[in-house]
Amino acid sequence: MTDNKKLSLIIDTADDKRAVDIEVIEVSEITSIADFFVICSGNSERQTIAIADAIDEKMYENGYELKSKEGHRSGRWILLDFGDIIVHIFHKEDRVFYNLERLWIDGKKVDVDNYVD
Repeated sequence: MTDNKKLSLIIDTADDKRAVDIEVIEVSEITSIADFFVICSGNSERQTIAIADAIDEKMYENGYELKSKEGHRSGRWILLDFGDIIVHIFHKEDRVFYNLERLWIDGKKVDVDNYVD
């Protein structure tokens, strides 16, 4: 299972970059691709890219390996794969369209406040 520090780093960094509507879904019991999805939004492509870059940098500084990054150029839906945690950073309009929260409704919502410093 994911250590709390890793999840806290991601959530705190997204919050520091003013990510909107940060949600965490525990998916470990319904899929083998990850333990958690972190989903957040930015108000522009520039902001989503800044959020992604900040999370990538903070995780690297703390010794966590980024396994894959997708969508960085467009800034509409950026995916950062840290193995046990997958971070989805959406432009606010695209988040409404794709509605991952509905697709992963069987996952367990995690109280983000437990991970924010």
